Amino acid sequence: MLARVTSGSLRGVEGFLVEVEVDIAAGMSAFTTVGLPEAAVKESKDRVKAAIKNSGYRFPDTRITINLAPADVRKEGTGFDLPIALGLLAAQGLVPQETLDRFLVYGELSLDGRLKASRGVLPIALACQQAGLEGLIIPKENAREAAVVQDLPVYAVQSLPEVVEFLRGSVVLSPEPPPPVDLLAQRGDEVDFAEVRGQEQVKRALVIAAAGGHNVLMLGPPGAGKTMLARRLPSILPPLTFAEALETSKIYSIMGLLAPGQALLTTRPFRPPHHTVSDAGLIGGGRIPRPGEVSLAHNGVLFLDELPEFKRQVLEVLRQPLEEGYVTISRASSSLTYPARFMLVAAMNPCPCGFLGDPKHPCHCTPTQIRTYQNRISGPLLDRIDLQITVPAVPFRDLAAGPDGAASARLQEQVIAARAIQTRRLAGTAAHCNAQMPPRLVKKYCHLQPEPRHLLERAMDRLGLSARAYNRILKIARTIADLAAEPEINTPHLAEAIQYRSLDRKLG
Repeated sequence: MLARVTSGSLRGVEGFLVEVEVDIAAGMSAFTTVGLPEAAVKESKDRVKAAIKNSGYRFPDTRITINLAPADVRKEGTGFDLPIALGLLAAQGLVPQETLDRFLVYGELSLDGRLKASRGVLPIALACQQAGLEGLIIPKENAREAAVVQDLPVYAVQSLPEVVEFLRGSVVLSPEPPPPVDLLAQRGDEVDFAEVRGQEQVKRALVIAAAGGHNVLMLGPPGAGKTMLARRLPSILPPLTFAEALETSKIYSIMGLLAPGQALLTTRPFRPPHHTVSDAGLIGGGRIPRPGEVSLAHNGVLFLDELPEFKRQVLEVLRQPLEEGYVTISRASSSLTYPARFMLVAAMNPCPCGFLGDPKHPCHCTPTQIRTYQNRISGPLLDRIDLQITVPAVPFRDLAAGPDGAASARLQEQVIAARAIQTRRLAGTAAHCNAQMPPRLVKKYCHLQPEPRHLLERAMDRLGLSARAYNRILKIARTIADLAAEPEINTPHLAEAIQYRSLDRKLG
């Protein structure tokens, strides 16, 4: 007796269809699963056996073979429990095969037959929609997550008997209604730039960074507000579009980080990994490759506090995602690509004690100690950070000032207006903001008149800047001009862009 059930699995951040073939044959009692199943899939036989018996159905005491096709791709996760159980029941004639063929089935079973939430439902729902199947049967806890996929009937169930009766036609289930997703209204920010006193120059730099999608390094003494400023950066970024929310939510779905009942991420992610993070934790990896912090920060902000304290090899692996916007993890069995287009915001002290240049606290570090500390950040990585800004200690008069500074909502309006200009300019290209422009577009849209060109030439010669730093200064100047709604890059725009290379000026 043979039965087939359509299910799904994950390859990177994409879902693909898996045909679960169940064969019940005469012979000694055995349960064999083939098709490159990982440990959690192999263990499903015990969960399925208990769930079928405890739901009141007979478990066949014969030779059972489960094949997961395509057989040359590794299968992982616990979502195969439900399709295997339904395949066993269909092979016994308890579930009609013609009805089963219309749906994709995915979900983990508990020992008493209840369905539990499974990871990665959103990518699998998208794969189901692309395959043109009539519907998706999943655990109720995953229903809102899958229902965001348009034109896909999602049937949320709570137990194995409920699925069986639905497929027999004894129970009528209504598709899950699409969740109300208003990404512009559901902000939920708990922090605001109005809470930051002083640091007006730094706020200006962060507005420029948000407007152009530029990476930022903040250099200043302890307590100057670097972390406070970084945590408020997502509040002035443009709201997530539906496509961005879907793309980022797929990564969180794979990692099981969506809250119960949550449909999509509605705010840009902010990921602040500790400086003890490994390169696999930051970039992704493992025996079965998983997304790292750079992918969890996709379309959001990755904040690295105390940058020199990170291991050098961990920082160096950031080079490729900063340039390319994705991470490729290669293993002997497969090569997976995860999206990783994020804004890097880093913070560091100017020296080991942290008080270099502070007029109130003398620095006791030797020049060798200062140079060694700052050299923990390699030149190639520093080149990839667009804005390098100094964050001074906040004086008492600013801390005691009565009125708050500019609110995030007002700063966000400036950012959205600048991004709208960039969207129109870059329409039809792969870039979405100034920071993503390749050299070809930089040459096209960052043309300089003789006076600003001469200024940049002198800065390049004096600071010894690289070609990459040259392009980044032009991109920053283009963003400053966009904030001012100016079609051309003028000398003031370029002069302000050059001053945001603090470490280059010191080294020069």
